Amino acid sequence: MAKSCALCGKKSITSVTLVKLRGKFNPTAKRRQYPNLQWLTLENGKRVKACAKCIKTKSKSR
Repeated sequence: MAKSCALCGKKSITSVTLVKLRGKFNPTAKRRQYPNLQWLTLENGKRVKACAKCIKTKSKSR
């Protein structure tokens, strides 16, 4: 299973951390940030991975 939300399609992004080196900013540190995925059971009994934002929205609409 991919690391993306089954409801909205949110997936990982790459962030760049600016490191100060000799008075200048050097964009050397790159890392990948993943969404907060949790297991969610839908009405039809199927289990999918959804991001926390979608789970909050879904609980409000019930």
